[in-house]
Amino acid sequence: MIHFKATREEWRDYNWQIRNRIKTAQQLRKYIKLLPEEERGIKKTEGLYPLAITPYYLSLMNPENVNDPIRLQAIPREVEVDESVQRFGEPDALREEGEIPGLTHRYPDRVLMSVTTFCAVYCRHCMRKRIFAEGERAKSLQEIDRMIDYIKAHEEVRDVLISGGEPLSLSNEKIDYILKRLREIKHVEIIRFGTRLPVLAPQRFFDEELMDILERHSPIWINTHFNHRNEITELSEEAVDKILRRGIPVNNQTVLLKGVNDSGEEMLKLNRELLRIKVKPQYLFHCDPIKGAVHFRTSLDRGMEIMEYLRGKISGMGIPTYAVDLPGGKGKVPISPDYIVSREGDRFTFRSYDGSFVVYEVNSPINFPEPS
Repeated sequence: MIHFKATREEWRDYNWQIRNRIKTAQQLRKYIKLLPEEERGIKKTEGLYPLAITPYYLSLMNPENVNDPIRLQAIPREVEVDESVQRFGEPDALREEGEIPGLTHRYPDRVLMSVTTFCAVYCRHCMRKRIFAEGERAKSLQEIDRMIDYIKAHEEVRDVLISGGEPLSLSNEKIDYILKRLREIKHVEIIRFGTRLPVLAPQRFFDEELMDILERHSPIWINTHFNHRNEITELSEEAVDKILRRGIPVNNQTVLLKGVNDSGEEMLKLNRELLRIKVKPQYLFHCDPIKGAVHFRTSLDRGMEIMEYLRGKISGMGIPTYAVDLPGGKGKVPISPDYIVSREGDRFTFRSYDGSFVVYEVNSPINFPEPS
């Protein structure tokens, strides 16, 4: 693993992690021998899909493994801009951009607020790579107010997801402002943060002032994004524990990524570790057809094979919903293997997780009286 010269206090300081992000090939070469395709990738993606890695996240990488799962997620490769590959993707395949910048109202009862383009680490598979070229910029209070005013005017909205970029990279003052304004809206019941900081810079949650703010505006939910068991460390576990102790549930949304986690064995190890640290595996997302990230996509069959592999090997609460986010802003749909083999009236034949076949009668032979 990679080691940095830092005191314990520095290593546990979120601001130190952000100030010392690795952002150039020259800096990376101090810690790892770059592959030719990485050298070309860093050069060709400059100004389009930037490079930034926190020392913490880089430290999880095995520099001797060219296909290390952290490395694949964090260091650009030439394929990101290879037109023969990326011509199949779209910058905004899910149609998130709307009339109000930063606001997506796809489902009737919930909205997405994108409050910043900044990320601690620029993940190579990101579904919002289109915003990277805009630079590291947080939304102004005026822009945020416009989004919140829209929410206030639409009483059907009861659930707000705050995302980015990295929403918890905002100052504590701005986070408090957003949450206070949302909590003034009576029909907003649920507020969620989509954050990868428990993975990329868990030190953010060691800030007691931030935790006080989140707890004060409860109910708050955290949706995070562990993709591989190697991302679960003592520090990420500590961060999750601090979140949970404030009464904030933590759900995980993994993306199925070729070469990173596209095997039943790896997904099982990840989900077992997530349950151990009290994180609920909520979704396994099929990788979106995003320009600059399509090389991470697997087949849908591979995803269903993984889901079948998990069944019977881990508790049901450790099995996520495998889902596709449909292009054109048509929303998420769940996908699962079909365990019904045949049906004759109310008599079903099921295939069990172990491959055996079981006949199941749905209706009882006893005729119960209709309720009066």
